[in-house]
Amino acid sequence: MRVRQRHIILSVAFFVLILASCGRRQDERSIMPPASFPLSRDYVGYGVVSASFIHIMEEPVGSSESLGILRRGTSVRIVERRIIGQQAWLKIEAEQNGWVTEEVMEIFYSEGRARTAAQIMNR
Repeated sequence: MRVRQRHIILSVAFFVLILASCGRRQDERSIMPPASFPLSRDYVGYGVVSASFIHIMEEPVGSSESLGILRRGTSVRIVERRIIGQQAWLKIEAEQNGWVTEEVMEIFYSEGRARTAAQIMNR
């Protein structure tokens, strides 16, 4: 009888775990580019500014000198990605080359998709 009770308890516990896991939604996260260059190309991807405006920094630190600004919907080429501490930085090629924080950019793998996103943002 004890073996049967254990079997029933284990079966119920397993069933409860299955039900609990079915109700959860997995996080939907966009794919982020790797922290280093892909070997097959000389850029990481393309980004579109998602904030009202951002400062282009000389170095990938917040206390660095600002080289200029980019406005919402501006499309740029991303040539490098670095994680420094808790923050991800992107080295960009634009009118003024420099660094921006990743949190203010939407990242795309193709220039065409970035341009389409930029057009939608600028409407």
